[in-house]
Amino acid sequence: MRETDRSGRPGLARPRPERGTPPAGVPVPRPRRALHPGAWWLWALALGTAATRTTNPLLLALLITVSGYVVAVRRPHTPWARSYGAFVKLAAAVLVLRLAFAIVLGSPIPGTHILFTLPEVPLPDWAQGIRLGGRVTAEGLAFALYDALRLAALLICVGAANALASPSRLLKSLPGALYELGVAVVVALTFAPHLIADVRRLRAARRLRGRPDKGVRGLVQVGLPVLEGALERSVSLAAAMDARGYGRTAEVPTAVRRTTAALTLGGLLGVCAGTYGLLTAAGGSYGLPVLLAGLASALAGLWLGGRRSVRTRYRPDPWDARAWLVSASGAAVAALLILAGSLDPGSLDPGVVPLEPPTLPLWPAAAVLLGLLPAFVTPAAEAARDPRKEPTT
Repeated sequence: MRETDRSGRPGLARPRPERGTPPAGVPVPRPRRALHPGAWWLWALALGTAATRTTNPLLLALLITVSGYVVAVRRPHTPWARSYGAFVKLAAAVLVLRLAFAIVLGSPIPGTHILFTLPEVPLPDWAQGIRLGGRVTAEGLAFALYDALRLAALLICVGAANALASPSRLLKSLPGALYELGVAVVVALTFAPHLIADVRRLRAARRLRGRPDKGVRGLVQVGLPVLEGALERSVSLAAAMDARGYGRTAEVPTAVRRTTAALTLGGLLGVCAGTYGLLTAAGGSYGLPVLLAGLASALAGLWLGGRRSVRTRYRPDPWDARAWLVSASGAAVAALLILAGSLDPGSLDPGVVPLEPPTLPLWPAAAVLLGLLPAFVTPAAEAARDPRKEPTT
């Protein structure tokens, strides 16, 4: 392409800068890299561990609020990040079903505060211990609510990890020895987010065409395209894995293979023995040393096993100070709640007989608030961009 300059002589056209591009010579600030996905999973699993250590509804509600706030301010603008709402709905369904079972099937907790009485269905002799209907007490409902809320908090914490951590980047960060297992786990973890994204896309397309997208009819007509898309995605994934040499391993000496197997197997046995020692009163002296030795042996086995992997990493995610802070905040919440459960178990597990309102313990609640640290030390999610202009990596 040629154009004329000011004197009228033809010359080469100068490339015009794109709109929004800063002038030449002005330094462009580099965007901060996203947090390591393993840190998000460690943080979320630690919050889930803290949720399993208590049945106090106030502490569980605080854990759910902390995880929800971090997801709200740090969730990326990606389709798989929308799965958090599905996990919240699943947790609400678990809560409702648990209360319904407690009402219909009764509760093993004795109670004196009768709320209402359902017609009781007589059962045969072989079904002793099971009843349908009867009295519904406030103590039984409170016990069912506390127990269901703990499971709901655990599901919401797992949903937070799915919404914050990129599955593909998590797979890239796994050691070479766990690569095959990691692919299966990542494919399983990404099934629900991709399924939800496909359902939303197809329902939106049906609404634009004026077709029903709700009810049994809409679900049936959406289900077949969703299954077809899942099958096509599986075939494409298999072809991409084969094209990239998935499953190819390097030759290693026999002594290295035997050493790897011995270290890995011995490390796993040590982890099991150390965990058992920590959970029992008699093994408190040897539990922690055996657990640490087992972890060291298993990590050494995984490092040696990674020598068989011939793959390379393109732009590996660094484990920086922010990742340490995020994972440490979650670990601190879990450790402090475990400590609170050993020092004052009544505050973390309120009783229902006699029925008393739960109280919020101060320093365990302050410990839960440490889980808000990722909302302040991690970079904010970038605004959604046009995928046609997204750089390929």
